[in-house]
Amino acid sequence: MLIDTHCHLDFPEFDKDREQVIRTAQDNGVGCIINIGSSLTGSINSVDLSKKYPQIFAVVGCHPHDAKDFSEEDFKTVAGLAGNGKAVAIGEIGLDYYRNLSPQDQQRALFIRFIDLAKELDLPAVIHSRDADSDTLDIIKRNGLEKAVVHCFSSDELFLREILDLGFYVSFTCNITYKKAQKLRDIVRIAPLERIFLETDAPYLPAEGYRGKRNEPWFVRILAQEIAKIKGISFEEVSRVTTENAEGFFKITYNPGMSMRDNPGM
Repeated sequence: MLIDTHCHLDFPEFDKDREQVIRTAQDNGVGCIINIGSSLTGSINSVDLSKKYPQIFAVVGCHPHDAKDFSEEDFKTVAGLAGNGKAVAIGEIGLDYYRNLSPQDQQRALFIRFIDLAKELDLPAVIHSRDADSDTLDIIKRNGLEKAVVHCFSSDELFLREILDLGFYVSFTCNITYKKAQKLRDIVRIAPLERIFLETDAPYLPAEGYRGKRNEPWFVRILAQEIAKIKGISFEEVSRVTTENAEGFFKITYNPGMSMRDNPGM
């Protein structure tokens, strides 16, 4: 079984064929999908999807891009959603100094609040960090975050070592298949398989050969094949270890005998 640990099936790109996308993922061995809330609406929709489909789990939070528009009432609503039985983490939270769509001080303040929420609820965090490695590490360390994954890892070996030293995980996307992504493949090579998750970040970042098209959760199969090639190990080992990593981190289980619309017992 494969697990897509980070995608956005609630996005409008999937409105016309969402159920078929989920079925195609199942047909390609994707047993679980973790849908990431990147806004108040996204968090609400992620929880709704998790209630509808037994193999989908939700993560709730706010992307740093939207920090400037995230109100106190929004935070309280997301905190309430985090108590849902199929909400398995807080995220996507963090810092993005590349696009700076929200002022950096507001990004940092919201990041800290969500870290505090994750600690309060004993949930892991899904972190977005782009061109903000130093501040990301400083905030994580000063605020005592103990369990996290840095998603769509695209930084250097130094940041990787810092993240691993904290006991955190990293997840990679299909951009490691791109022809000009050799530096990123070098990072994949040195990252311990026991600390790696697979993710698509769908609908973004489709694999080489599909660029310009919509990404989907089943592309984690292509991603697992690429990681196996980079590390010189079998596809089966990549699938087994990354699945065990994600199951333990997010505390998820999935009964493959359940149909797409079985009640997940909530």
